Amino acid sequence: MINWLEHALGTGWLVRPAGGLTGEAFIAEKNGKRLFLKRNTSPFLAVLSAEGIVPKLIWTKRIENGDVITAQEWLEGRSLNEEEMKQQSVADLLYKIHHSSELMHMLLKMGKKPATSDESFTQLCLQLEGNGLMHEIEEVEEAVSLLEMMLPYTRNQKLAVCHCDMNHNNLILTKENTIYLIDWDNATIADPATDIGMLLKWYIPKEDWKEWLINYGIEPGKQWFIRMYFYLLQDNLQFLCWHFDRNENSKVQQRLKELQEINRSIKDFIVS
Repeated sequence: MINWLEHALGTGWLVRPAGGLTGEAFIAEKNGKRLFLKRNTSPFLAVLSAEGIVPKLIWTKRIENGDVITAQEWLEGRSLNEEEMKQQSVADLLYKIHHSSELMHMLLKMGKKPATSDESFTQLCLQLEGNGLMHEIEEVEEAVSLLEMMLPYTRNQKLAVCHCDMNHNNLILTKENTIYLIDWDNATIADPATDIGMLLKWYIPKEDWKEWLINYGIEPGKQWFIRMYFYLLQDNLQFLCWHFDRNENSKVQQRLKELQEINRSIKDFIVS
């Protein structure tokens, strides 16, 4: 692949792997100039670039073997640390994403169908039944009952483009103090509570949740928190299935411990 890329770029370019699990990303360098290259990137990248959510897209080329290569501006920067996830700039970027009609239009044009809570709940139940977790573990049974109870609150919500992996390693801070959100492979059309719940759970102290939501642009009522807990609980159960299917017993136990905590938080919230 590197030889193909060097041939496609022309004389003088040196290409090397950029790391990552997929092996699809590369760095090209010539006379001190750098580009970030990726193979067979989604056409969604062009809109993300135009919206200023990812580094600028320079060009797109189809090479001789049929692959499509994209080149983005190379920016010196680093991932945010966990403490920096509390910054207002992160909330502002997420608000911009969730309210972008351009991003929504492109995902719909690409054939992405909205992920409704009823469909995801049904699919999750089938998955839990299929691997025998539904009725074998008390915490799982309790979680499914809580999801069923919360499900009506999640219906008829305004959906948005969601990143679905709000990990601090996916947020890049450049030397110019611009923040970009990268790695859009899991993007979908869903309830914004999907992204927000994940960010709050992992990075924001619970006592600061309401303030964060207000700063994001939400007046947080009870229904909002129920929706958020629904997606947090669902996400945990999906990861539980994922680790169980791969016989990763230590991670299964870790997910079960987290499941107990989420179940308890939901019950405490409902009776409060």
